[in-house]
Amino acid sequence: MDHVLQIADAAAATDGADPLDEAARMALADGLAEVLVEGDGFALVHDGDLALAVGPGARGRGTGSALLARVEGAYDGALVAWSHGNHPAAARLAASHGWERVRDLWVMRRPASTRLPPLAPPDGVTIRSYRDDDAADVVRVNAAAFAHHPEQGAMDLDNLARRMAEPWFDPAGLLVAEDASGVLGFHWTKQHDADHGEVYVVGVDPAAQGRGLGRLLTLAGLHHLAGLGVGEVLLYVESDNGPAVAVYSGLGFTHADTDTHVQYARGR
Repeated sequence: MDHVLQIADAAAATDGADPLDEAARMALADGLAEVLVEGDGFALVHDGDLALAVGPGARGRGTGSALLARVEGAYDGALVAWSHGNHPAAARLAASHGWERVRDLWVMRRPASTRLPPLAPPDGVTIRSYRDDDAADVVRVNAAAFAHHPEQGAMDLDNLARRMAEPWFDPAGLLVAEDASGVLGFHWTKQHDADHGEVYVVGVDPAAQGRGLGRLLTLAGLHHLAGLGVGEVLLYVESDNGPAVAVYSGLGFTHADTDTHVQYARGR
């Protein structure tokens, strides 16, 4: 595992994007991923997701193509792979092996110094920090809100607990919206370091949509992160999710073309 993390960290330092996302790092740490290593390159597979990286000093020697061929020979089922940061070499590798570009995930950013509108929940709606007895409601709302999302929608109580065990978790940063009927939605914020915060997950129960809760919860989280003193807030959003992009743009988030993560799927 140490060798894999060393390669990933070196690639991240050179490319400006970590080849291992949160799910991949947790799967590796928990022993739930299958790993192939070839010199200073690795391929990691978990739940049909592939992460592949080659150390900066070992590139241009066919290591990535050899690793991808090994993965293709070892796995018959569906596979997807992310290119974090839309790396040109990943695009060339995908094309040479017949993989198709199927999703674009945008990173949007806003300076925390940009003034925020005041937080004004509608009558009957309260926004508060997470309590231990909210776990089942958060999982319920998340499942409904992300029913068609291939990663986030699969979160269950065990996965929620696993995420909350991460060093960065702060219950004060998991904000819940509720009314007399119960939990309506949540905004889980994440502080990466002293300077960077994240809109980690915003989920609204479909039964409560149309009440402006997505914007309200996002704004509540931004106020929380601003209070922590971070300099920038980022978020991830599907490029084709027009309503979400509109909400985030209206709150001062912008997207640069280079700030895009691309998912490839093995061609049939």
